[in-house]
Amino acid sequence: MDAVRVALLREVLAGTEWPGAARRFAVALRTALVPSGGGLLLVGTEAYEPWHLAAHLVDEAAWSGLPELAPTLVRHRVQPGEPPHLSVGLGRLEAAGRGETLLVVAPEEPGEGLLERVHDARRAGATVLSLDGGDRELGALAHDALSVPPAAGLDLDTVQHLVSAAAGENSLPVQRTPLRFRDRLTRMADQLTAPPPSRW
Repeated sequence: MDAVRVALLREVLAGTEWPGAARRFAVALRTALVPSGGGLLLVGTEAYEPWHLAAHLVDEAAWSGLPELAPTLVRHRVQPGEPPHLSVGLGRLEAAGRGETLLVVAPEEPGEGLLERVHDARRAGATVLSLDGGDRELGALAHDALSVPPAAGLDLDTVQHLVSAAAGENSLPVQRTPLRFRDRLTRMADQLTAPPPSRW
């Protein structure tokens, strides 16, 4: 999702808790990374691999000049012959410790095996952050969490876009007066149907 679409998404969600919650969580992520200088480990569940968030964070790291935002994607299953950036298995969590940040993305229950590894990483000194669907055990392990329960009316993928974009921002945007939902939809429709700007 590019910057224009993220901006439109924020317009549509203005007046809800999600843009502010995503920014708060992004600040927690950046705060965990910058002082320590350690790496960012990104892991999902056995059924959900957050490769899309990994790609967005790599982009944000390059655009913002914050290389520490680029994560190491930790995978539950690594196939032989895959490139190095896709070949980091769960054993990497066992080596996680002080100065490292572990971001867990779990739309559903993370499973006992992953919870045990996350618990061990936390005990070893890693900072644990969670983007989840409301799992209480994972939330209790995390130093900071952003939960998107099924009743939220928004999916976790959408919130990941908000978080990754906010993580790469150098400053918080200026607060504007909230628009009514109908006005936001009208503005978004106008922007989507407008002709591209002239380059001459």
